[in-house]
Amino acid sequence: MERSDFRFFERLRVRWAEIDAQKIVFNGHYLMYFDTAVAGYWRALAVPYAETMQSLDGDLFVRKAELEYLDSARYDDVLDIGLRCARVGNSSFAFVGGAFRQDKLLVSCTLTYVFADAEGTASRPVPQALRDLFDRYESGQPMVDVRVGSWADLGEQARAIRSAVFIDEQKIPADMEWDEGDEGAVHAIASNRLGRALATGRMLEHVPGVAKIGRMAVVAGARHNGVGRAVLDALLDAARARGDRECVLHAQMAAAPFYERAGFTRRGPAFDEAGIAHVEMLRAL
Repeated sequence: MERSDFRFFERLRVRWAEIDAQKIVFNGHYLMYFDTAVAGYWRALAVPYAETMQSLDGDLFVRKAELEYLDSARYDDVLDIGLRCARVGNSSFAFVGGAFRQDKLLVSCTLTYVFADAEGTASRPVPQALRDLFDRYESGQPMVDVRVGSWADLGEQARAIRSAVFIDEQKIPADMEWDEGDEGAVHAIASNRLGRALATGRMLEHVPGVAKIGRMAVVAGARHNGVGRAVLDALLDAARARGDRECVLHAQMAAAPFYERAGFTRRGPAFDEAGIAHVEMLRAL
């Protein structure tokens, strides 16, 4: 088993509470490491787990867990937990994983799951949609599609995401969220391979030659996994295609590092917008 066998990795750091009297990671914690990686794998597939299982009318249950211990991890080691779907049967599938410290394999694992009804009383065939997700991810395909269009085309999905994120979660008043800018804006929607809309954003003309991006929102279960960046890149591409030379946006302070990684720089002091601290940011196109 090599690192190159895996597309997906979950990075973890060994905590003090996870070592035993021998000053190495207690053997049972490795199963937790691999289970943590399984949750990350679902995020990499861009499928919020609970909502996805509900839409597939079933759930997953561990049938068997096998671990082989080759070497030990110690306090403060950084571990990369590789995981891949190695086999899909009629009603079950298996994940194969490896816990690596740099290139050294410490522990290998096989987790076998059964797809069953939500109560776990009867197995069911693994849905074709789930089989396709595994195949596409393991073959290196992108797991989200981004569409760019008008409010008439994408407004229903954009409204649902923005309502959930801005109004329900961040408690922004509804009359501050909706404005006339939506009708004339370019909108983007990122959806997963099951057709579920995960993220949105819009682009307006700030002044001639300058685009303004805003209303960037990602549903809670899809954050920190590249979905928001896919929307941002699509809107920046649309601005370039329109001939804009610069892009400006008002970023929530917590999101400013995200935009900095995309090439934006801060301009001016923080300010309040809808009760949330923001900062103006811009980048050349």
